[in-house]
Amino acid sequence: MGDSVYRVTEVIGTSSNSWEDAARNAVKTAAGTLRDLRIAEIEKLDVKIEDGRITQFRARLALSFKYEG
Repeated sequence: MGDSVYRVTEVIGTSSNSWEDAARNAVKTAAGTLRDLRIAEIEKLDVKIEDGRITQFRARLALSFKYEG
């Protein structure tokens, strides 16, 4: 196995249900255009609030994928 190079990119997933669903949505969507995803690191969790109620969960992820050589 030779040396490898990886890129890290940041994505934000959203969900009206949970942070877990928000993270899943981010990975699922990114996997549609990025190949060979390796690691997803959650960097930040936050929520959107409207009229005193949580209306959206947001998860910011750092995704790493392997460069093809």
